[in-house]
Amino acid sequence: MNKITLKARAKINLTLDVLGKRPDGYHEVEMVMQTIGLHDELMIEDAESGITVTTNNPGLPGGESNTAYRAAKMMIDSLQIDRGVKIHIIKGIPVSAGLAGGSTDAAAVIKGLNHLWNLNLSREDLVTRAAQIGSDVPFCIRGGTALARGRGELLAELPDIPEIWLVLAKPLLEVSTAEIYQNFDPRRVIERPNTGAMIKAVRDGTISGITENLANVLESVTLSRYPVVLQVKQAMEDSGVRRALMSGSGPTVFGLVDSQIKAKMTVTRLRERLPGMFAELSRTWPGE
Repeated sequence: MNKITLKARAKINLTLDVLGKRPDGYHEVEMVMQTIGLHDELMIEDAESGITVTTNNPGLPGGESNTAYRAAKMMIDSLQIDRGVKIHIIKGIPVSAGLAGGSTDAAAVIKGLNHLWNLNLSREDLVTRAAQIGSDVPFCIRGGTALARGRGELLAELPDIPEIWLVLAKPLLEVSTAEIYQNFDPRRVIERPNTGAMIKAVRDGTISGITENLANVLESVTLSRYPVVLQVKQAMEDSGVRRALMSGSGPTVFGLVDSQIKAKMTVTRLRERLPGMFAELSRTWPGE
């Protein structure tokens, strides 16, 4: 085998709480994360030497700043692999959207190289290596539903939730995760997640309980700094979703809907109301 194609799936946050600042400068978080169907596609090919990353997105760098490149370099250097790799990414996940697009690409590279080069590394080993690249990369290795703590790298797997159809909407801007965390002020948070209640709803498989317990404290930053995100959330709620919430640090907002038909109708309404905005339907996705 000298070539492999993988789907790198996006994530949403069912809950996101910031517990405080850590000595290392990062924030201590607690969040329930969920894989969804929206994905990038990666073609990973063995090469004699070097790392090449190309994409179908002209605005996305392919060099050392690309997380897929960094993941490949980490695997080659740490395992002393005397080979190279060519990676081509077809982006389906918007960039800087709060959906872990870069992180899931890095995870796909780590998993892909494990198969491509017959490394036979365990999933636990891959998760440990993934934490070197970014906070969301370990979750993207595992997928499904999980409770994440620490910087996001400490994971406790949860049962797969029932299939839920989603609507995703991202306004025409990119949001810096670092900027949002730097401006987080716990005194401005109106609603904190009840993480225990969300975990119970996940374990019970109750969609109503999951819907009722959606919460993200970073909305207190992003919605005030970028009013268009609040506009998107309000437009989604007006379109009849069960509940809408921003994912991660934003600016993507997702809404839970009752059916695929309802999701398609909601996407159509959003595109009419906010022309040019990214709006797609998706669904929750189980772990591997």
